[in-house]
Amino acid sequence: MTDTFADTFADIRPYRDEEVPAVLSRLLGDPELLDALAKLRLGRLARLAPGLCRPLVRAYLWRELRGVHDVHGMQMVIKAYMDRMIGDTTGGFSVSGLEQLDPSRPYLFMSNHRDIAMDPAFTNYALHLGGHDTVRIAIGDNLLTKPWVSDLMRLNKSFIVKRSVSGPRELLAASRQLSAYIRHSLLQEGAPVWIAQREGRAKNGVDRTEPAVVKMLAMSRDKQAQSLADFIRELGIVPVAISYELDPCDALKANELHQLATTGRYEKAEQEDVSSIARGIAGAKGRVHVSFGTPLDGDYQDADEVAAAVDEQVVALYCLHPSNLYAYRMLNGEDTALPDDIHQEQGDCSRAAFEARIQAMPEAHRPYALGIYANAVTSKLALLEDRRGSC
Repeated sequence: MTDTFADTFADIRPYRDEEVPAVLSRLLGDPELLDALAKLRLGRLARLAPGLCRPLVRAYLWRELRGVHDVHGMQMVIKAYMDRMIGDTTGGFSVSGLEQLDPSRPYLFMSNHRDIAMDPAFTNYALHLGGHDTVRIAIGDNLLTKPWVSDLMRLNKSFIVKRSVSGPRELLAASRQLSAYIRHSLLQEGAPVWIAQREGRAKNGVDRTEPAVVKMLAMSRDKQAQSLADFIRELGIVPVAISYELDPCDALKANELHQLATTGRYEKAEQEDVSSIARGIAGAKGRVHVSFGTPLDGDYQDADEVAAAVDEQVVALYCLHPSNLYAYRMLNGEDTALPDDIHQEQGDCSRAAFEARIQAMPEAHRPYALGIYANAVTSKLALLEDRRGSC
């Protein structure tokens, strides 16, 4: 790798170790970041006397970050927050399938997408605990509403997906740059990558890969020298299924789904994505499970076949919680039969607590909220039926 080549990705790549001190210095002097943290930690006092609170927050940040000199140091600070967050907001965290993967090989982890920030965070946490390198994370520029947000994300190995570009030529150029960067990360720098299977969260609980994501990845393939199947194998695509017993954003998603169904449109509020990120981090999640699949190795002819292969693993790997089964029966009848071998994670949320959660939502929103949980069961039942039919 040459610096000249790497600089072609300078506007989207994560920060390097040597850039970390300057970025941290910039963050410690950013009044918008200091004000945001003051509001979070000091509440009313921050609103009444922001000038007084900024030095306090700056001193706190300096203490937290004083030992950070590189990306690894920053990620160890984040790990400490993850440890506390898991203890405070989950009923337990578990991992499966990681033992099948080679820690020395960089993989392209393609995961289902339920939570903006926590999906890659839990994947990273699982990889770190399992002795694997942490990933470079694809994040849309629509979420990077402030320079300090972009700085924080890029300190944590995030790279930017340019979604806000205008015009087909600009979009094509951005997609080609993104594809080249992902391939460069994996094959030249030996760095694993995380990318969602689709743009935007699966708000209805149906995990499906967008073939457009596969087509973007394939833009960096030499079509004359390499088949699509060989290219997919070279990337080392590993499907990942992340399941939450409780979705902290379920009421927000149900409201959006209801509006789309009844009016045909939904207008996001200003900073709604940022609010969803905060709720996803701080909200109760029950038990959380991350399932790692095996690298794709089929004779794929097109992007649709690759997407279908990812979907099959994600649905098969998805770890059902009791909340999924509660919702499925609440929608389809309490006597609905389910296979004995359908996978189920131990639960942290009782049936009564789950029903109370749903009843607290407006009546018109409840079927959509239940669908967020129940559709995972529907998808798994359909896969089991397909597999039995092909035997």
